[in-house]
Amino acid sequence: MKTIGMLGGMSWESTAEYYRAVNERVREVAGGLHSAPILLDSVDFADIEPLQRAGDWEGAGELLAEHARRVEEAGADLLILCTNTMHRVIAQIEAAISIPVVHIADAVAAAIAAQGLTRVGLLGTAFTMEQPFYRERIAQHDIEVVVPDAADRALVHRVIYDELVHGVIDDGSREAMRGVIRRLIGEGAEGVILGCTEIELLVGPDDSPVPVFPSALLHAHAAVDAALR
Repeated sequence: MKTIGMLGGMSWESTAEYYRAVNERVREVAGGLHSAPILLDSVDFADIEPLQRAGDWEGAGELLAEHARRVEEAGADLLILCTNTMHRVIAQIEAAISIPVVHIADAVAAAIAAQGLTRVGLLGTAFTMEQPFYRERIAQHDIEVVVPDAADRALVHRVIYDELVHGVIDDGSREAMRGVIRRLIGEGAEGVILGCTEIELLVGPDDSPVPVFPSALLHAHAAVDAALR
């Protein structure tokens, strides 16, 4: 099995779930005492978040590219970026390294296509929902993405940054997210992308009458599948 490079820490709450998901997938497909060879570089999210807020994506990309180089130099055979939002700068990261990068949106789109869906809702940070980088990548797979209205986008973003990245799981916020999902379904969504890795800590299949697509879990599985090829 190839060594998986993980660039995490954005936030560490979800990166811990990535580690679990990768190893559970390896146990599922390889059995026995097998676990995943992983090289993890966990950045300080307090260095990243101000760059996000300021719209300094170039600076954020440079920082993550340097960390990605470290992971490659340490011996990783492939890389996953353990965050949806920072795929905004994936081109800078890819340009800085020679190992392949498993893109989170491709993993999500493959799962959506496997269920034959063509129109899905997207929950994520405001950056992921409002900027085109994520929706356009999904659209390359002939899947249309719809996002919540402005009020619901603000709600989802607040829950992520004020609660989930701090490990706070609130039942009231879960119910609020269920309401956002219902409204997306009202806009014709046949499924819903949990397009922020922390959202999976709060809502799951039991919170939606349509299929949900947990991006971190799907990404972790795609990384393992790539490492086994």
